[in-house]
Amino acid sequence: MQARELGSVLLRAVLDSDLLIFFEHQLDPVATQMAAFPARDRDAFMDHWAKIRAEDTNILRTIVFDGQVAGNIVSREQAGRRQVGYWLGKDFWGQGIATRALAAFTGDVSVRPLFAHVAKHNVASRRVLEKCGFTVESEDRDVSSIMDHPVEEYLLKLG
Repeated sequence: MQARELGSVLLRAVLDSDLLIFFEHQLDPVATQMAAFPARDRDAFMDHWAKIRAEDTNILRTIVFDGQVAGNIVSREQAGRRQVGYWLGKDFWGQGIATRALAAFTGDVSVRPLFAHVAKHNVASRRVLEKCGFTVESEDRDVSSIMDHPVEEYLLKLG
């Protein structure tokens, strides 16, 4: 997939220099609460990104808005399904960036179906997914060990 611009949103390959910005984005307590995903310390964060960058079936893109690294969007195989997820720095929320980035990304990724998990309380992220054609497939409680309590979530599907 080549860099693709849609309005003032650009998707491009992830650069090493992007990782520190991604790290800072995921430290925001409001963002972690919305995503229902805890922040990682720097070493764990960098190890995670090294692993996902090393897997050649993963599709990883940096979201650039008006020349600034705004976040990332990732697609990877998980539990036998092609998953998609994104993270946008809080300063970039509410501007339609996630919707434009996801629309461009799903236009370039031909694998279907695509799945996405979203915490039930994250209404804005669910709207982004639905604007891009995802529909609710099921509801669940994620009881994984990444949070200290179960997370009510939706599983959404595209195609």
